[in-house]
Amino acid sequence: MPLLRADTREDHGWTVVTVVGQLDVATAPEFRQVLVEAQFGGASQVVVDVSGIEFVDSMGLGVLVGGHKRARTHEGRFVVAGPSERLRQLLALTGLDTVLVVVADPAEVLRVDS
Repeated sequence: MPLLRADTREDHGWTVVTVVGQLDVATAPEFRQVLVEAQFGGASQVVVDVSGIEFVDSMGLGVLVGGHKRARTHEGRFVVAGPSERLRQLLALTGLDTVLVVVADPAEVLRVDS
């Protein structure tokens, strides 16, 4: 089984990137490439479903911040959805919960714009 799986789909005008596994130094470049391709492929609204993330390190967090910055630069939207309690605590500890838009469930974002 791969350390990380990332799937992309369209839903109500959003590009939904679902990631499962470990988001760390080994898998961050692959995940970054998925986000870059989605964002530069015309996706102005991206929601990243992280509910399947089992582990994240600073490199993984950096990829999320990079996605957020790309979205802001191009007047887009970037939402992190479904973080585990551990990931929510990590985002709070690092202060990223005040930088990133974080919601409990991707459906919250998709319902708002539907």
